[in-house]
Amino acid sequence: MKKKWLALLTATTMVISLMGCGSQAATPTADATADETAPAADTEEAAPADESSSEASDSTLTVWCWDPAFNVYAMEQAAEVYKATNPDFVLNVVETPWNDVQTKLTTAASSGDLSTLPDILLMQDNAFQKNVISYPDAFVDLTSSGIDFTQFGTSKVTYSTVEDKNYGVPFDNGAVIACYRTDILEQAGYTVDDLTDITWSKYIEIGKDVLEKTGKPLLSCQAGETDVIMMMLQSAGGSLFDADGNPDMVDNDILKEVMNTYAELVSSGVCIEVNDWDQYVGSINNETVAGTVNGCWIMASIQSVPEQSEKWAITNMPKLDKAATATNYSNNGGSSWAVTSNCKNVELAADFFAKTFAGSVELYETILPSSGALATYLPAAESTVYTEPQKFFGGEAVFAKITEFAGKIPSNNTGVYYYEARDAVAVAITNLVAGADIDTELQTAEDTVNFAMGK
Repeated sequence: MKKKWLALLTATTMVISLMGCGSQAATPTADATADETAPAADTEEAAPADESSSEASDSTLTVWCWDPAFNVYAMEQAAEVYKATNPDFVLNVVETPWNDVQTKLTTAASSGDLSTLPDILLMQDNAFQKNVISYPDAFVDLTSSGIDFTQFGTSKVTYSTVEDKNYGVPFDNGAVIACYRTDILEQAGYTVDDLTDITWSKYIEIGKDVLEKTGKPLLSCQAGETDVIMMMLQSAGGSLFDADGNPDMVDNDILKEVMNTYAELVSSGVCIEVNDWDQYVGSINNETVAGTVNGCWIMASIQSVPEQSEKWAITNMPKLDKAATATNYSNNGGSSWAVTSNCKNVELAADFFAKTFAGSVELYETILPSSGALATYLPAAESTVYTEPQKFFGGEAVFAKITEFAGKIPSNNTGVYYYEARDAVAVAITNLVAGADIDTELQTAEDTVNFAMGK
């Protein structure tokens, strides 16, 4: 009964906390801001951090983050863990939507007055490098702070690393998973093992057979979006930029393979394109498709249909066929904690993180059942909570498996103009699917980003 209760509670709360993982039903991609629909705090607008800090003791930290059921809850539980070694510690969590975090940060850094910033703030991973590069004076270098960054997946740490310096403490897990309806696969004569550690060409081969025998594609995605493209690209350590931050699309062999693979997925019927996020989730829930490939937070949407319990299984994603650096692992979504230059006690902040998010399996055991917050802290994978069988996914310990995946994800370079590059590639892939020439489209995409960069 306890196991059933835990599985049900996890499924329910993961739905509630979905937007804290970098995606939500109201937004079209994992990189869309998780707080566009999140309400502001019930109290009046938060006072500037300097006002609260001036009244605080040396044992107080102020944090900005969004989503009460996910990020805020995790921070509050971290405070309780830390109080075991520092009873005088006080954590002031100010619920702040991501859009507001970014706006307030930009305003403070642009004005040269960082006194309005809190001690700590949460930042979406794909925006981390851009903000540190754009506003280097706003963040504390945590490289020698005593936080052990080797205990996190390398790719996750890289999101908040600039010039070999660590500026962020990794938090939630966006490791990519491939999810399949085992009953539909069985109708076509396959099991999830047949789709484990495979290439995309094998995936397409099996997908065609499944489509012919069951009438169901293996995959769906939103037309004009680049989530699948970016997951494929990162799975081989690829990027839209070179090491110097310049757009790298025209002669990017990994990107070409990714785009051609995507076009084949669509043309073969193995992947169907839908118009928006609701249709995407609907295609999974209403059995239009036999699976999906996305960040692990998609489990919340899958588990929203209890009647499908025990009919789903999870494994790793397909890998590219030609790229020498190809793997079966990638990431989509996630966020990390940053210590700002306005922090009144950097030593306290570093010690807090070293003993909680970067040092406490107990913390992750506490927040998983009640929030669905999967860790990128690798030791958590050995926890009994993470190894608990999940009935919905065939009784497998999926949380431990996903944490293991997180440790195998290749790093990639996001850079300052990551979102502009994604938008340009979105146009290119749309045109490619419609029959355009790939080299022409990549040249146009690269020219578009160069123009945005003022080159």
